[in-house]
Amino acid sequence: MQNKINNKIAAVALGVVLSVGLVSCEDYLDKAPKGELTSENFFKDELQATQAVNAIYSHLRNFNVHVFSYIGITDIASDDADKGSVPGDAGFLQDINDFTFDANNTAVNGIWSGYFQGVFRANQVIANVPEIDMDEELKSRLIGEARFLRAYFYFFLVRTYGDLPLIDRPLNPDEYTQARVSKEEIYEFIEEDFSFAAANLPEKSEYDASELGRATSGAAKSFLAKVHLFQNEYQEAYDLAQEVITSGEYELYPDYEGIFRREGEHSSESIFEVSTVALEAGGGGSQFNEVQGIRGNPNNGWGFNGPSDDLMAAYEENDPRLAATIINEGDTLPSGEVVMPDPNMGENARFSRKAWLPERPPSGFGNSGANIRIFRYADLLLIAAEAANEIGNSDQALEYVNMVRERARQGNEDILPDVTTTDQAELRDAIYHERRVELAMEQHRYFDLVRQGRAQEVFADLGITWTPGKHEVYPVPQSEIDISGGSITQNPGY
Repeated sequence: MQNKINNKIAAVALGVVLSVGLVSCEDYLDKAPKGELTSENFFKDELQATQAVNAIYSHLRNFNVHVFSYIGITDIASDDADKGSVPGDAGFLQDINDFTFDANNTAVNGIWSGYFQGVFRANQVIANVPEIDMDEELKSRLIGEARFLRAYFYFFLVRTYGDLPLIDRPLNPDEYTQARVSKEEIYEFIEEDFSFAAANLPEKSEYDASELGRATSGAAKSFLAKVHLFQNEYQEAYDLAQEVITSGEYELYPDYEGIFRREGEHSSESIFEVSTVALEAGGGGSQFNEVQGIRGNPNNGWGFNGPSDDLMAAYEENDPRLAATIINEGDTLPSGEVVMPDPNMGENARFSRKAWLPERPPSGFGNSGANIRIFRYADLLLIAAEAANEIGNSDQALEYVNMVRERARQGNEDILPDVTTTDQAELRDAIYHERRVELAMEQHRYFDLVRQGRAQEVFADLGITWTPGKHEVYPVPQSEIDISGGSITQNPGY
């Protein structure tokens, strides 16, 4: 297994201040005891600057960032997955599944809290590291990493809630109450951060193996391409994707299922992924795999985020990605164990193979050292294909979408024939289809449906009421509105 970034956290107060949200800081205003490191007396040297940036990366493993709430508002909310587990367990996720959630929903609250805590950690670095007397090249890189991660947190937040408070620095006590600004202003802020990161970060190939997992220039450009795609700015998305594609830094990993196994961590296809090291190995684990693991026999998880009937039906005949994505009842695992779900889960219980681990960590899956894949090269190729089609370049669109299909064929020329249509509407549908089956259960689908303007139609076919003008975004947590005294307003319909 390749080396991973060791995100050990210094004993600092980074990220603790925003324990609930933006305006809940009063409990932390007392002076710290002498000898205790805080954000006020930290940031003195190069080591502390690096530790502070590592603390941002560490937060990517937080339960409210890439675990329970995360799979809820991305996969479970979409047509790709159902809540899973057993009836009554985590009912707030069933509300997400059925679109009956409100502003007190646990997932809705968790995302706001978790991602703004990440913004806080990034702001501490961006505000304090420039004043440290240290190697200037490393300083620029660390600031670039912090701005990349701040943009990452905000990009997820703006797609989740729309208009947001824009927090670009550590706040003084008299600034804790912040109103929301328009999503357009937030997107502009995100673009500035990713652009800075792209200009100041190394390429993936320039990092030592021990540093794999850190943000790169290619990752910043790739995210920037996706940011433009989400604003229907197709020429900008295409141009940025082209820069990354022609850089030669990335290529499709030959084995599709292998991407999600140990050998696929930080592979040629990895643009950005969350690095984890199980605690017994001296790092920090994640529960991402545990909450989606098999509930039953073999018992290695909670059984949430079950692939749906609709996703099963979406695959073309003999598409190898189906078996590489979904574990069904009765499947025989590489260990020889036959999957027998908890009978309380009901009929047709399924599990995500992309989140499945072949081995159980000694201290349990809560300490899983399996990396969380965030952005793959296949995603970028499909962004480029979609953008190319929208600007009238069907030849380039076909080249990129068929690169993804060719890898999926795994050398079997009798399946998954190349897409050949040059009709823009037909090709658009083909690219949408390819995004679904290629990236299924990787937390992209719900945001894609909203962006594509197809959510109401898709959910209506499933008998779910999805309301335009409301469900494009989630509600702002009611607790944040209450504690702000009304400065933070609610989204329409909630």
